[in-house]
Amino acid sequence: MDTVHKPATTELVDRAAKLVPLLREKAAWAEENRRLPDETIEALAEAGIFRMRVPARYGGYESDARTMLAVAAELGRGDGSASWTASVWWITTWMAGLFPDEVQDEVFSTPDVRVCGTLSPSATAVPADGGLLLNGKWGFISGALHSHWQVVIAMSPTPDGAQQPIMGLVPMSDLRIVDDWHTAGLSGTGSVTTVAEDVLIPYPRVLPLAAVLREQYGSRLNATAPIFRAPLLPTASTSSVGTVIGLARAARELFLQRLPERRITYTDYSSQREAPLTHLQVAEATLSLDAAEFHAHRLATLVDTKGAGDEPWTAEERARARADMGQVCRLGKQAVDILNTASGGSSIYRTVPIQRIERDVQTINLHALMHPNTNLELFGRVLCGLEPNTLYF
Repeated sequence: MDTVHKPATTELVDRAAKLVPLLREKAAWAEENRRLPDETIEALAEAGIFRMRVPARYGGYESDARTMLAVAAELGRGDGSASWTASVWWITTWMAGLFPDEVQDEVFSTPDVRVCGTLSPSATAVPADGGLLLNGKWGFISGALHSHWQVVIAMSPTPDGAQQPIMGLVPMSDLRIVDDWHTAGLSGTGSVTTVAEDVLIPYPRVLPLAAVLREQYGSRLNATAPIFRAPLLPTASTSSVGTVIGLARAARELFLQRLPERRITYTDYSSQREAPLTHLQVAEATLSLDAAEFHAHRLATLVDTKGAGDEPWTAEERARARADMGQVCRLGKQAVDILNTASGGSSIYRTVPIQRIERDVQTINLHALMHPNTNLELFGRVLCGLEPNTLYF
């Protein structure tokens, strides 16, 4: 458990940027095979990506939200699936840091440990000798095929006969994987279904989810670290938005690369670059991307500032965190949609990356926690003085 040199944000961003050519080269393979290739995993590990949310005492960097945003955006320029999977690993690795310190000793004993997971309580956990007996399944588990542990959410009985959600940590070796990830977008994430069949979770590896959502964490040694003083949902929101920014940047970059050699068929424009319509499209897409970046940076700055000052979060700030995430998704997709529409019939070939970028950003916008409409409604409810209609707040 030795501490290591913590790279500056600029160094981590530079490392991520240097991965872009490899990620672009492997993106089609990842999509076809519905998982990240081993070369991508090895490159991410070598760049220190998996250490960014690991506690410092285990050799981690404890990177802040603004660093995650910048790094994920660079990875997203290369491949949306690689960036998304890395971002999910950041969230659940951070969640592992909420458990009692002796549990962390076990989890973080693996170099470059990868922890996957979900927030869906689609399982049951009943008391058994020494812990809870877990049965159920979870879908959309990004990165499961390359993970060592999974954070699980399950419903567990309380002494009064009610049910409460719990958060547990389970080794991947205790779970069965169902290879069902056949999707239109983010295919390379390998977000398969995992199944638990009479898996015993020892009590130290269990936390009440309600306590976690109130920032009542189980770790003593992480309590003073700024990144572990933030709420779960704003933390997860910040971890997620960089991929959208990266996809929109990639769409613009790749569109402009193709632009000089493309004519507009059935017109007298020998170069698409000369058409006023193209000027309007590129300008509108760029401004949409600018607006998405504003919301992403505002969200990351809020999480970092609150964590550094150990300040309490208001209901409006919590709701705005999710609203900012939703706006990044909406505006980033808007930018990609414009450029995809402007890319012409030749862009439907799978050798042209814009079609994959379009499908990836659409998939992110459909995510239950990231859907722009869901997050707008939540923000509006709170602004109108109503209670939020979700635990994930």
